[in-house]
Amino acid sequence: MSIKHWITGARVRTLPLAVAPIILGSAAADLLDSFNPALALLALLVALALQVGVNYANDYSDGIRGTDKDRVGPQRLTGSGLVRPNIVRRAAFMSFGVAALAGLAIVIITAAWWLVLVGVVCILAAWYYTGGKHPYGYAGLGEVVVFLFFGVIATLGTTYIQTLQFDALSLILGSVFGLYPAAVLMVNNIRDIETDTVAGKRTLAVKLGAPAAKLLFSLMIWIPVVFNLLLMLIYPATIFGLLNLLVLIPGWMAGVKGKSPAELITSLKLISLAGLGYGLLVGLGLFLVNFNI
Repeated sequence: MSIKHWITGARVRTLPLAVAPIILGSAAADLLDSFNPALALLALLVALALQVGVNYANDYSDGIRGTDKDRVGPQRLTGSGLVRPNIVRRAAFMSFGVAALAGLAIVIITAAWWLVLVGVVCILAAWYYTGGKHPYGYAGLGEVVVFLFFGVIATLGTTYIQTLQFDALSLILGSVFGLYPAAVLMVNNIRDIETDTVAGKRTLAVKLGAPAAKLLFSLMIWIPVVFNLLLMLIYPATIFGLLNLLVLIPGWMAGVKGKSPAELITSLKLISLAGLGYGLLVGLGLFLVNFNI
């Protein structure tokens, strides 16, 4: 078992989606003259550790259920038999532990003790996506939860720990960005419709069928663009976010027109990068505004 396999199991292509909301939340905090680099870095560590943890947890839970037996896409650690299930589960719990420690540091620094409850809920949501007896990922709720936790909560939470107040702009940015990880999960589930159906995994894509799922995927792609245009009326610097279309459009086309697993995987990768691009570009624009550049 090599480091390469563990990196593959961590699904690093999804990590940009953990970085973007931290950038957006920090940019919103900066507009309130409260940007705190140390707290932002701790928030980033929490987000990355949770993302890696949920990826390993998903690998473990789907693997022991046999869901990944005939899957397409990157090789899974548990489903392929490369690593014993208990080792993969341990890796997931270790990742959650790192997230918990970083989160505890945030709580101590900010003295916002109620955030402990938020952290517990985040870890439970990460585990029960495919874990437990009744995983919500098997009931078509994955996209909704991803939108909330990796979009709204991650962005709003990042701003809150730096400002100790809830901010409307942060809520808007988190809601807009949250559609990116939801779109990534949707195209991933569109790719897996056949194997998930056989395995009894009733994802939203399975319930809707490919045509309707691709329509919803398109809405997840273009709603953020529309909101970015509206946001430009108040924060003109967010125009940088439109540069994201250079990656977003090819990713969208690959997802809508793609039929083979390879084409849909290409869409997944491009949309993930587009999510990072949105965070970087809009975040940069907002930071520049406060620096009067």
